[in-house]
Amino acid sequence: QVQLVESGGGLVQPGGSLRLSCAASGSISSFDAMGWYRQAPGKSRELVAHMPGAGRIHYPESVRGRFNISRDNAKNTVYLQMNSLKPEDTGVYYCWVVVAPYDYWGRGTQVTVSS
Repeated sequence: QVQLVESGGGLVQPGGSLRLSCAASGSISSFDAMGWYRQAPGKSRELVAHMPGAGRIHYPESVRGRFNISRDNAKNTVYLQMNSLKPEDTGVYYCWVVVAPYDYWGRGTQVTVSS
C-alpha cells in the first residue's frame, strides 16, 4: 500500500507559478511510473505529466514547455513545477504512481488560476 499526499496548491494570477509536491510513503526509486493528473470542474481527469521508471517523460501539448516533473528519491517526493499558468490550468491536481500491477492516487490539491 502506497500513500500519497499532495501539497502546494493555491490561488495564483495568470502568468504566475506554483510548485506542487507529492510525498510518498514508499521508496519512489522502486516505483514503475509516477505522474500528475488534473481534473477541471465538469471535465474528465487528464494527464499533465508522466515519468516512467525508465524512458522519456511525457507532457501533453497543453502544458509542454510550461510544466516540469521532477523527483527527489532521498525525500520520496515528486514535484510538479508549473510556470506561465493560465486560467484553463485550474483544477484539482492528483499525484499518481504505479507499483505494478497496482496504481495509487493522492487526494488532490486545488489549483486556481484567476485574476
